[in-house]
Amino acid sequence: VGYGDYAPKTVMGRLSGIALIFVGAGFLASYFVTLAAAAVTKQSEVLDGKVAYKGKRHIIVIGWNERSREILKTLAKNDKSQTFILIDESLDINPLPELNVHFIRGRSNQDETLIKANVYDASKVIITADPNRGELQADMGSILTLLAVKGINREVQCIVEILTTEQVANARRAGADEVVQTNMLTSFIMINSISSQELFTSFLDLLNQLDKRKLTFKPATSEIADKTYLELSQLFIQDGALLLGVKRGEATILNPPHPFKIIPKDQLIIILG
Repeated sequence: VGYGDYAPKTVMGRLSGIALIFVGAGFLASYFVTLAAAAVTKQSEVLDGKVAYKGKRHIIVIGWNERSREILKTLAKNDKSQTFILIDESLDINPLPELNVHFIRGRSNQDETLIKANVYDASKVIITADPNRGELQADMGSILTLLAVKGINREVQCIVEILTTEQVANARRAGADEVVQTNMLTSFIMINSISSQELFTSFLDLLNQLDKRKLTFKPATSEIADKTYLELSQLFIQDGALLLGVKRGEATILNPPHPFKIIPKDQLIIILG
């Protein structure tokens, strides 16, 4: 064991001992070198987006741009336990390695890429528009990606960014659960900035405030069904929340007139403090 209690006496014994020492040291060195090389290779493949994701209940964000950057940063800050998958073909390396973001490099409309991201067990998929294409081409690419996602997992909730108004209907036909028309919001801000600088500034302040809070939907439970909107608003204010309106089917009703009664299938639009 190295304490000198037993030592070879003959020349052959000593030569055998020297050989064993060199073989043992060489074996250990080669083992640790191989282990370190495998770990570095694995880490490099993860950063390069070549490793498939095996977890569940993750959120997939498709497309790398300023919107997806802010989405990932904000969501990761609000929920550190949530895992996010970023799919993009233009990136060579994970742009957010410090966050809980797993990068998959590839085309988002290919089954192989979506399977690598484990779209089977994803909770949500967010599809952002490609800023490097024209508006129509970007929308067609988003709808094609949506069809590929729904073709693999029809039950996963998909939120799609659409730039042109005429493609909104096509996105819904393709299975989009939510369609976000970013150009409409931009146009609204610019038009109001022309007519009233004060309104524009107040609207931006409102967006900054919302960025620090959480806008969410809450299903109407049996306990609050049949209550009026005014009664619920007062209850939420006492809890430090603000009731903005109600989503009933496809219709969104903001600040409905009194008396407006809540029904069990309503979705309450709430800003949490």
